[in-house]
Amino acid sequence: MKLILSGPISDRVYKTIEPELIPFISYPYEWCFSQLKNAALTTLEIQKTALNFGMSLKDSSAYNIQFRKGKPIFIDTLSFEKYSEGQLWVAYRQFCQHFLAPLALMSYKDIRLNQLLRVYIDGVPLDLASSLLPNRTRFSFSILSHVHLHAKSQKYFSNKSVTVNSQKMSRSSFLGIINSLETAVRKLKWQPNDTEWADYYQDTNYTSKVFERKKQIIVEFLDIIKPKNIWDIGANTGIFSRIAGNRKIQTISFDIDPAAVEKNYLDSLKKKETDILPLLLDLTNPSSGIGWENQERMSLLERGPVEAVFALALIHHLAISNNLPLSKIAEFFAKICNYLIIEFIPKKDTQVQRLLSTREDIFPNYTQDAFENKFEQYFKIKKSIKIKDTYRILYLMEKRKV
Repeated sequence: MKLILSGPISDRVYKTIEPELIPFISYPYEWCFSQLKNAALTTLEIQKTALNFGMSLKDSSAYNIQFRKGKPIFIDTLSFEKYSEGQLWVAYRQFCQHFLAPLALMSYKDIRLNQLLRVYIDGVPLDLASSLLPNRTRFSFSILSHVHLHAKSQKYFSNKSVTVNSQKMSRSSFLGIINSLETAVRKLKWQPNDTEWADYYQDTNYTSKVFERKKQIIVEFLDIIKPKNIWDIGANTGIFSRIAGNRKIQTISFDIDPAAVEKNYLDSLKKKETDILPLLLDLTNPSSGIGWENQERMSLLERGPVEAVFALALIHHLAISNNLPLSKIAEFFAKICNYLIIEFIPKKDTQVQRLLSTREDIFPNYTQDAFENKFEQYFKIKKSIKIKDTYRILYLMEKRKV
């Protein structure tokens, strides 16, 4: 926040602040486990701080949190209200639905259940979470009280008249709930199998020397275009995202795998990297516009375009695993970026052969010539470099001006 005027403006206005523009808005269903957990703890920390100043949060939506320079920050100053002794925490249910329930489901059941937040825009219903959680969670006091019993309470009071004035809570009890929620969130853990993390970039068909050459080519391309921001699509654990981030290029590091995004995020925190934001993305089913009139939360396309995109070791998955025509892939990238650093992996490559080993090769048009022809309808090929000792080619492309 930037302070515009420090002195009183009128009897009703004390100070004016100007919010800082967040360059890329992300959503809870795009966060990994630790991002959602840290967002929850940030919300509770702000509630406790607000209480010290006689204020309270009247809502605790996960959408009030955004990630800036690697850290979760609270962006909704209108969520605060004056605290009065005896009042309940009116944001309690919302916190449980937006944070605790999905975290518990991800921790105890399946990491992919964070995608329920795409369906339920005001958080995962507690009765649904309670029914999905395993029975052993009923032996966890925090999950029992804040999810299972909370869900039963909601059902019990759903058809009963309850006035706000009839419900009172002391300040110490109010703070006790916040502390209990904080304990519950901190206890929730998720970590993929060690092999899942260890295997990233290990199962390749080229040497470390060749891998370093690939990095050098990407640096050469970045030096030519000098972008301010990049989307790295199919980033895995973010090795190539870091090439951009370490050059102070604002980088969104997308991947479909929750384990890869989790490792990417934790590595970013450990290394204090502030220019990389790891996020979950299924490019064949990207985040769409949702909410009222499909406009409350923006689609991926609405949050673009970006100056440059990395699409490394990605095209063969889109074209062969997902049956997407090269023309449609090229058209999509033309919608989201001005510059494209893209890798073409031909059929002779063992990684492509592996994809084709379990299915019929119905892709006669998956060739380098066809790739260049389809992409040249939307982009100018500025440079192409074959990666030594491989069949792979790296391209630097610039979007054609209409």
